[in-house]
Amino acid sequence: MGGIATAINRISGYNNINPLNPASYGLINYTTIDAGIYANLSSFSQTGQASSNNDNFRLSHIAFAIPVSRHSALSFGLLPYSEMGYNNVQTISRGFGSKSPADTNAVNYLFNGTGGLSKAYLGYGFGIGKHLYLGANASYIFGNLQQFSSTEIPLLFGTLNSRVEQDNAVGGLNYDYGVQYSFDFGDTKHLVLGYSASASSKINTTNTYIVSQYTYSSAGVENLAADTLINQQGIKNKIQLPQINHFGISYQYDTHFLIGADYTMGHWSSLSIAGVNQGFQDSKTINIGGQFTPDVNSLHNYFARADYRLGFIYDQSYLNLNNVNINTTAVTFGFGLPLAPNAGNTAFYKINFSAEIGQRGTVQNGLVKQNYVNLHLSFTLNDKWFLRYKFE
Repeated sequence: MGGIATAINRISGYNNINPLNPASYGLINYTTIDAGIYANLSSFSQTGQASSNNDNFRLSHIAFAIPVSRHSALSFGLLPYSEMGYNNVQTISRGFGSKSPADTNAVNYLFNGTGGLSKAYLGYGFGIGKHLYLGANASYIFGNLQQFSSTEIPLLFGTLNSRVEQDNAVGGLNYDYGVQYSFDFGDTKHLVLGYSASASSKINTTNTYIVSQYTYSSAGVENLAADTLINQQGIKNKIQLPQINHFGISYQYDTHFLIGADYTMGHWSSLSIAGVNQGFQDSKTINIGGQFTPDVNSLHNYFARADYRLGFIYDQSYLNLNNVNINTTAVTFGFGLPLAPNAGNTAFYKINFSAEIGQRGTVQNGLVKQNYVNLHLSFTLNDKWFLRYKFE
């Protein structure tokens, strides 16, 4: 649904786990489990360069929610926070530094990075009266990031090549909080306003910084490092995360349709690592989407009971390169496919599929444009646990 979440809670009586706004936990009345997988298919283009492709498949998330009382619930899970993966080679054909036409040795500049951060969270949401809901998450962000930049002269045998390696082991606490207020028009129509935020907090990072020199054998195999110019390990620093604010609105006609919109502001200009501002700009994101269910009570047409979803995303990211904003536009669509409940009608199941087709960046000013398709497949369970049975 275009990523709308800030004003989303229970949809047509079906529980969803929405960690982006923990206030939504207050409406969960069934034990809920949600797990999914993710695939990314990307192509990259740049003026004057051959295009390249990249595919990525992984576990997306796993989350649990358990009702504590009639109007409160506890949730916990593991979510992706960020990911990094790139491999770029730039070849300069002449003049390593000298720009002399007599110097015909090719110089390769290689840049690659890998890793990612995950977010383990524990949250609680509760209702005050019939309309107001509050909630908060405590999260632990952790993971490893590796970046390498190398300079090589591949055609000049015996030349010392150089490499800079930076490793960051990241770990620390972060906090989210949110509120939702519902205006009810009868029993089946609801207008929801929502706000949530990820607090600005400091997390720990342990850095390794190594500068080394190396050669290649006559067979083209990289030899062990011939020399280490800098070897700094175990350097402890702090990462100052930005405050991110989400505002949302949704309108729902139970068992028929839902529409909504989100606006997100990320204060990325305050991001700093080891006290050094990273030079990012503030981000802005607009999400618009909705869901339509033709006939949730249809007995003879399964597809009339399915949910059909559509959305749109526009993101002005925190990157400005060569005086060009790196923006993303995307359309999303998906389906919610209900499965038969158990014999006692105490457990309900749904398979969710979604696709996001978008474009990030531009070839303007020598930059790289990415065309991508993100695919998500998840399984959601609503079940009544901890029932007390009576025997007559």
